[in-house]
Amino acid sequence: MSLKTLDLNQISYFKLNNELNRPVDGQIPLNKDQEALAAFLAENVAPNTKSFPSITAKINWLMANDYLETAFIKQYPAAFIEKLAAWLDTQNFHFKSFMAAYKFYNQYALKTNDGTTYLENFNDRVLFNALYFADGNQQLAEQLADEMIHQRYQPATPSFLNAGRKRRGEFVSCFLIQITDDMNSIGRGINSALQLSRIGGGVGITLSNLREAGAPIKGISGASSGVLPVMKLLEDSFSYSNQLGQRQGAGAVYLNVFHPDIISFLSAKKENADEKIRVKTLSLGVIVPDKYYELVRENKKMALFSPYDVERVYGQPFSYLDITKEYDHLLANPEIRKYYIEARELENEISKLQQESGYPYILNIDSANRSNPIPGKIIMSNLCSEILQVQTPAELDDGQNYLKMGRDVSCNLGSTNILNLMKSPDFGQSISTMVRALTFISDQSDIVAVPTVAYGNKKSHAIGLGAMGLHTYLANNEIEYGSPEALEFTSTYFMLLNYWTLVASNQIARERQESFAGFADSDYATGKYFQRYQETSYQPKLKIVQNLFKDIFIPGPTDWAELSRAVQKDGLYNQNRLAVAPTGSISYINDTSASIHPITRLIEERTEKKNGKLYFPAPLLSNRTLPYYKSAYDTDMRKVIDTYAAAQVHVDQGMSLTLFLRATLPAGLYEWKKEPEQTTRDLSILRNYAYYQGIKSIYYVRTFTDNSQEIGSNDCESCTI
Repeated sequence: MSLKTLDLNQISYFKLNNELNRPVDGQIPLNKDQEALAAFLAENVAPNTKSFPSITAKINWLMANDYLETAFIKQYPAAFIEKLAAWLDTQNFHFKSFMAAYKFYNQYALKTNDGTTYLENFNDRVLFNALYFADGNQQLAEQLADEMIHQRYQPATPSFLNAGRKRRGEFVSCFLIQITDDMNSIGRGINSALQLSRIGGGVGITLSNLREAGAPIKGISGASSGVLPVMKLLEDSFSYSNQLGQRQGAGAVYLNVFHPDIISFLSAKKENADEKIRVKTLSLGVIVPDKYYELVRENKKMALFSPYDVERVYGQPFSYLDITKEYDHLLANPEIRKYYIEARELENEISKLQQESGYPYILNIDSANRSNPIPGKIIMSNLCSEILQVQTPAELDDGQNYLKMGRDVSCNLGSTNILNLMKSPDFGQSISTMVRALTFISDQSDIVAVPTVAYGNKKSHAIGLGAMGLHTYLANNEIEYGSPEALEFTSTYFMLLNYWTLVASNQIARERQESFAGFADSDYATGKYFQRYQETSYQPKLKIVQNLFKDIFIPGPTDWAELSRAVQKDGLYNQNRLAVAPTGSISYINDTSASIHPITRLIEERTEKKNGKLYFPAPLLSNRTLPYYKSAYDTDMRKVIDTYAAAQVHVDQGMSLTLFLRATLPAGLYEWKKEPEQTTRDLSILRNYAYYQGIKSIYYVRTFTDNSQEIGSNDCESCTI
């Protein structure tokens, strides 16, 4: 029975999985998930997997038939590969849920060209990842295999999926590019969007530099059409360049709140927008300087400034101007056109759109730059709002050749699994191994089609290591999400990620005698970055948190002082090291909760294209953990914000913070509520709270509507196990 001709009447795993959503005597039948897993492996995987007498025979067949690259295999003796593969088998890896196995075999396992036969299992995918990213280093290959088979480290989807494959996309997760205020840059930007979408990954683009609608165009008796037509061109580009229909082209555009087109920009996402201006698939993000929050707080009018005039007067693109610092000077300058709106009117528009669509993302740009230790300016973020790296503008001639090369961004991502990393025999060694794997991806990446991205990556060697499974870890240790113990654990965990990624990056710089471009002018080189760690101890103070880390080294002020001296002496190889991305199917494969936010439901419901609804129970769900698994939709979002704020102190880039609210809010959840309906005021209060807590960015706002289809499985939330 091939994958292509599976008879749904002859398989039982979908039916068994769906029974998870049907309480039996008031209990969630978790045994059905294990039955579905066993049935899937027996009915789907076993009969549809090509067998080989040995790993060497498998690799030779895969190379001979153009499924596997040969160069990385030839870096190792066959005996070493056989030994490593045999060791992986002895680790006795097993998927812990039906969804984990289903997601792996459907989305990640290598299949024959006709899609009818599996050519690898999880151990094989780990083996090929380890061999590929170790680049011939046998010790590193063993260490990577150890980290991945025990699911302490999970490469991002593009990396994990493509490693070793002959026909593959890029390993890079996403890209950030900027467009400046001229037609050559717009043309280059659209071409870049096409190229980057073609090779994979989401693309973030800032439009803040473009002159507003109605602004003059030199040499033409007319006026600019503003950012909306460019948004439409980009949306069509992403829709067209979608990897032969295998994926929807994904793009996000960012605009500064002080850009005169901001209201039109937001309106383009509304359901009732005119089809001529409406964008359906493009994601929207707004760049928010501190000054905006001040104007909203004081209920004042805000001036929107012409990017054309700003660049003409200041000699730099609009994105690179510090609006907060220059606001009063801009107001006083008669050469700069101004358009006035009520600050709270814009605030209300943002909240209304977030209620309707979940957009826009929020990037608190001054917060991002205030804690940025790298010389230069952060001007935007990516498709998921967690990548925050410095950029520089390019200059082009009429042939769209570069007169001056700019710096844009590619994102090389991976994630720690908190539950499993906390059990690592050597926390520091685990992190070092992960940094080296991510650094390999950065070193090997060369996006020739978009020179600014290639140039930025070459200069920065930037990576982004994150985390997932926080709620699972807390529930397993009977700690309430957002409690003082949870916040202290989160702070300590991310402090460790920060410390050990610095140690690893410093070691790589020492080995290669090379640091990222601009290191000498960074806060790392001066030692300023390390001062707070030397002046304040971030070691846990609560007894329960101390016990969680009792077998793990926790650096104190003297350790940080020693690290500071080492970094000042030998440098850092990676300009950026940490970023917390959203984790989707990868979380299922790791049998853990996504990212560091709470679970949404005890039994999560997923709609698969051909197979209808599938159900995923909260990892490690039991009578013991049940009291600690409150849904995000029933959680005070200030607890989520506080959690991200505790981590953000130690994360040099950003985090994909999602806010979860019900259309009808639970009684008593927020003290300011008199009526249960969610309002724009609620979102405004939470966004402002996040800003004052030091949050750099907000990803989606998710609303659980009263008539949501999710309500069906929500019945399980009140059950006992």
